[in-house]
Amino acid sequence: MSAKTVQGDAELLTETRHGNTVAYGVLCERHAPAARILAHRLVDGPAEAEEAVAETFAGILHLLRRGGGPREAFRPCLLTALRRTVHDRSQGRSGRVAAGETEAPGPWSPFVDPALSGLERSPAARAFLSLPERWQLVLWHAGVERAGPAEIAPLLGMTAGGVTALTRVAREGWRQACLRAHLAGTPGQGCCPVLGMLGAYVRGGLARRESRPLDEHMDGCAGCHDAFLELADVNQSMRVIVGPLIAGPALPGYLAELDGAGVTGAAGPFGRWRRTPASRRRAVAAGAAVGAVSLVAALATVLMPVSAPEPQAPPATPVPEPGAAAPAPVPASTPAPVPQGPPSQPLLPAPSPAPGTAERPRGPAGPGAVAPPAARGPAPAPRLTVRIDALGALVRSEAGIVAVRLRNVGADESGELVAEVGLPDGMTVLAAARRGRAVAAIRPVGTVDGWACRAGAGGARCSRRPLAAGRATAIFLRVVVSPAAAEGSAPSVRISTAGMGVTARARTGVRAAGAPARFATDGRVVTSAIGNTLMVCASVAPACRAARSRGGDRRDNDLWEMGPLDQDRDPSTRSSSAARLALPRTSRVVWAGLYWSAGAPADGRIKFRAPGDGGYTRVRAERVTERELPVGVGYQAFADVTRLMGRLRGTYWAADASLRPGVSRHAGWSLVVIAADSRQPYSQAVVVDAATVVDREHGPARIPLDGLTPTAAPVRVDLVTWEGDAGVTGDRVTLGGRPLRPEAGDRDAGNAFDGSATGAEGTGMTFGTDVDGFRATLGRDPVLKVSTGRDVLLFGAAVVRVRARS
Repeated sequence: MSAKTVQGDAELLTETRHGNTVAYGVLCERHAPAARILAHRLVDGPAEAEEAVAETFAGILHLLRRGGGPREAFRPCLLTALRRTVHDRSQGRSGRVAAGETEAPGPWSPFVDPALSGLERSPAARAFLSLPERWQLVLWHAGVERAGPAEIAPLLGMTAGGVTALTRVAREGWRQACLRAHLAGTPGQGCCPVLGMLGAYVRGGLARRESRPLDEHMDGCAGCHDAFLELADVNQSMRVIVGPLIAGPALPGYLAELDGAGVTGAAGPFGRWRRTPASRRRAVAAGAAVGAVSLVAALATVLMPVSAPEPQAPPATPVPEPGAAAPAPVPASTPAPVPQGPPSQPLLPAPSPAPGTAERPRGPAGPGAVAPPAARGPAPAPRLTVRIDALGALVRSEAGIVAVRLRNVGADESGELVAEVGLPDGMTVLAAARRGRAVAAIRPVGTVDGWACRAGAGGARCSRRPLAAGRATAIFLRVVVSPAAAEGSAPSVRISTAGMGVTARARTGVRAAGAPARFATDGRVVTSAIGNTLMVCASVAPACRAARSRGGDRRDNDLWEMGPLDQDRDPSTRSSSAARLALPRTSRVVWAGLYWSAGAPADGRIKFRAPGDGGYTRVRAERVTERELPVGVGYQAFADVTRLMGRLRGTYWAADASLRPGVSRHAGWSLVVIAADSRQPYSQAVVVDAATVVDREHGPARIPLDGLTPTAAPVRVDLVTWEGDAGVTGDRVTLGGRPLRPEAGDRDAGNAFDGSATGAEGTGMTFGTDVDGFRATLGRDPVLKVSTGRDVLLFGAAVVRVRARS
């Protein structure tokens, strides 16, 4: 028998009500770091933040001694009370309950920010508020703050295993409460029976014949489809609805800083929050909140980065658990593109092999699936086409992305789909291993669309519910290529469903050089890249002023002593600049990556501020690549900042990247964004990056764009390139051999990199920083080539969006 050494929040709250101030001190020590993080997002200055936190704790203690306040869910109550305190202080009132006032001893109620009005009336929010506080506690910490069972255990006074079991129970309780909330509303004709069966549908408790009417109904009913998405991904609903309900519009910054505090140990043993951003399904954000859809969707985009925490065990249905899911930017009702490429025969039901004989393997013949025809029966049958591609390039010693695209071109839905992805020697799929499991769940990227994948020997095995006639789907798997992988070796896939089987092999395989894919997705998306310089000529001479305005004949950093540019009027920064992102108001973020570079040694750090943020967030690079430049060592750094993105449109700031003043020095940054927008045409989008030196010695940078629709389709390309000089001509960009003209700067196809950056504010000449947009047509030789005649360039990244057939 082991002695219990840690009291849960509920016990400490009970003791506090009975006058034990030591117990309340433990609660304060446990939760004060989180309160301070939120307070710093709500007020100006550390002193005012400390006063607000102290006043909030004092107010809660006052309520507890009178028998009110929270019973178990202390953290949500604390954050709500803190926001109410800050609001009251801003109105000239004290946040503490006066002695003469009454306070109901029942459960706490949320404080709804005026900007989020209506959020509390959404079914997901009403369901959460109706739950027992114990369930609220575990759902908040596990679903919103992404704490693990071992971290939550002390708050509940139980073991990590007990927390895991309680989390399952709480999720199911929330699902049932959410269904009751939907049914209590005004569901449309025929919706009540469907809503009543959604719980069993999500758990996989319905037979196929029972599931089919639900599928057909949800294909034409947006309300029931959104309810399904809410139930399928509980953590997503917690972050999109409950998170803003409790922490308000400051939630993205709060979570980002809470994560950072856990890394440094600032919050002690109860604050070591995992650096495990979760991938997300975009469709949940599209319809999660009633009365607050647009803002909630914007908040949703910042909370789901690419990688996931320790994945949950896969559920009985093909709907993946939130820990293993990735963003799906397009609602499932949107048709996916028809896979293009070499003509391939559709997949038809295959004849059964004779007893005791093995099925003859079908030889792959390129990325399109090839299957022998079978006799058609009188009944309609599904017919599947499939292709597999490497996106960007699969480069030795680098991570990359493999895409499998599948479409049902027949007259009936398929059976359950199984995709077995085979990888050649030297290529492995990235998976999140768990103790005691021989096979690990995979964290897909880009569009997920109901696929659940697990790593296996020689590749991965993915499954999905049946695919309706005329519908398409895609899987994106992140892989790692070893230095010893054979050049040209390519992945393959076999699709199996209800008596059918077909294989396909990628047209291209491992390459010695190229730009690997960082992110990819299919859907109704829009792409953009913005940026600015962090250095300008430091002279007071008129020629310097002219150059900064893109005038005169000395517009190169090679001709000036370069010094830091500091635009933000913040005394704590040494260099800073801004750029404005202009996307449709209906857009919501799918993915955002921050790139920065300088002609100096790297330290892997930068400060980043999104529109609406009260201050900078310190960002640490996930990848830093150093290269030798004419002035010495230079670098490019990258960090995924999806979860830091709040309001999408607006002005973004970056500050204090590692730089070094001097002649011919550069420093700058770029934000690359993929956003979902239902008004956009259906497209395929991919981000590739590689810090590649381009000059006479190294030659041009060739950037294969494998895996995109190889037809005469419109394509948008945004390039991030460093060290271009306006006065040194000869920089060119071609796609399939055709020259491209930049949309900004001098718009000279013969001098593409001329110190111009899309969205840059306060600077005319962005010395050494080029963020340029190009429009072209994608042909059958989809290779970008960046070359220069006399300059020295550092190619950084490209985001490419090509319109696809749907």
